[in-house]
Amino acid sequence: MNEEMLKKLENLTMRYDEIMLRISEPGAADDARNFQKLMKEQSELSPIADAYREYTENLQAIEDCKVMIEEESDPEMKELAKEELSEAKDREKELSDQIKILLIPKDPNDEKNVIVEVRAGTGGDEAALFAFELYRMYAHYAEENGWKIEVMDAEETGIGGVKSISFMINGKGAYSKFKYESGTHRVQRVPETESGGRIHTSAATVAVLPEAEDVEVEIDMNDCRFDVFRASGNGGQCVNTTDSAVRLTHIPTGIVISCQDEKSQIKNKDKALKVLRAKLYDLKQQEAHDAEASMRKSQVGSGDRSEKIRTYNFPQGRVTDHRIGLTIYKLDRFMNGEIGEIIDALAAADQAAKLSEGAA
Repeated sequence: MNEEMLKKLENLTMRYDEIMLRISEPGAADDARNFQKLMKEQSELSPIADAYREYTENLQAIEDCKVMIEEESDPEMKELAKEELSEAKDREKELSDQIKILLIPKDPNDEKNVIVEVRAGTGGDEAALFAFELYRMYAHYAEENGWKIEVMDAEETGIGGVKSISFMINGKGAYSKFKYESGTHRVQRVPETESGGRIHTSAATVAVLPEAEDVEVEIDMNDCRFDVFRASGNGGQCVNTTDSAVRLTHIPTGIVISCQDEKSQIKNKDKALKVLRAKLYDLKQQEAHDAEASMRKSQVGSGDRSEKIRTYNFPQGRVTDHRIGLTIYKLDRFMNGEIGEIIDALAAADQAAKLSEGAA
């Protein structure tokens, strides 16, 4: 570990000690907002400070072992010191790698709730069916993680598919997992309506947005136009008798959001504002990170078959993520929400890339 990194670790540990003193002072919690901010910073710095302290203690143990090997006359004690030195050097490497990972800049959105939009792309009815299956896959994955899922809006096709569906996933760390799902998903299979048994290729796009807090995005209600209409379901089913559905238009950006899942107009309005806030926050992030935003835009694209991050091949029972070249042969289980293996692999690849960038 180089001097620059050691100095940074020393400064972070000093900051951690300072925070611990401040939050233990009488009346520290009187300023709730500042106290919450300090507690969050303390939580983030705690694993770094602990790892650095263990690292420095381990370095001292290495030096002590070297002295003992050099000065000890008893052969057994000298051999024991050599074994301890070997273990301490192995631990030094482990702690060094651990600290490098801990120092990777955290995505500030990782702990947030997430809004997901799935849209049918190329492929007509088959794409709409696949879009709904993706939604169902994500819903199962969210349930397995103990997260709550709320549908914001859905445009059904009448054959069990959706042209588009927007939903929120409430749960700590939801964005840290779902952020890797943004992009075009391609499916290859024989549709039920295909009499000749030919394999068709369809696509659906997934956009993932972190939920934005009020303090992160301020919405001027004078910039918003609300229209209400009567919600309706597939084939005229589930038709409300009141105008509870809401269409929100943000005049400066032209963003239009519809919410009709709730029977209450107020609740639909609240959901629409949450989606708008997330979209405006996303635009704000794009402006701040132009290069990153252009890459993400190319991933989501228009739903064309040529743009893809993942392929779901039903005849072969496999799913392939093209970003990391990983293929797994348990498509049925994957479509039932067991997507953690690929998401974890994507997170590991992302971490490795950031480590590489840091080393460079």
